Parts: sequence; C-alpha cells; structure tokens
Amino acid sequence: MKGIALLLIPIVLTGCIQRRIVVTSDPPGAIVWLNDTEIGRTPAETAFTYYGRYDVRLELPGYQSLHTSRRTRAPFHEYPGPDLVATVIPHRFSTVIEWHFELEPFPESVVDAAEFERGVIDRARALRAQTEEGK
Repeated sequence: MKGIALLLIPIVLTGCIQRRIVVTSDPPGAIVWLNDTEIGRTPAETAFTYYGRYDVRLELPGYQSLHTSRRTRAPFHEYPGPDLVATVIPHRFSTVIEWHFELEPFPESVVDAAEFERGVIDRARALRAQTEEGK
C-alpha cells in the first residue's frame, strides 16, 4: 500500500508551467494582434504555448499602425530535458514576456490642418519639379 502511495505522489504533486505575453503601449488603448489574432487593447495579456517569432500589430485611431515582429526565448527550465523535471516537481514556473511599444501620431494630428495641407502641396510641387527636370 505504501508503495502505491509513493508512486502516486509525483502524479498528484505535479508542477505547473504558465506562459504569458504582456503588451503595453504609449498611449494605452491600442488594439493588439499577435499572429493575426486579436488579444485585446493595451495593456493586453494572453497565454501562449510556443516560443519563437510572433507578428505583432497595434492600431489606435489618430496614430500610425505599427507592424513588427518580436521573438520569445525559452528559459532554462523549458529546454528539452529540464522541462520534464520542471513539470514533475511541485513548483509553479511562470514565464512573463513583456513588450512595450511607442505609437507615433499621424503628422496631421501633430500640426494644424492648414499647415499640414501647405506641407503636402509644397512636397507635391517639389516632386513635380523633379519629374519635369528628368524629362
């Protein structure tokens, strides 16, 4: 009977591994997508299963959309071999990956509308002059 109890102890007292990605932005409130799956508005948090590269997209009205990729790296207790021990010992392993992004406002939201329009017209005239010189 004691032998069976000793065999059941590792099964009952198994460890737990939690993996989370936390995405924040300045300003907060941006919609976040990881690998084309919406996870919410910043600050956003989600569980993940695999380490590797993630495509990240943030969108917020009045700010330029941000498209980038970030990589997650496994801690030592998640490497093949140590991960078997980590899941058996009665300890909760928690991995939190934190990413912060600075969103850039649209140029027209930084300057007044008339100044922005003048800038666009000036750039268009300069481009026209460059193309006419090339003919």
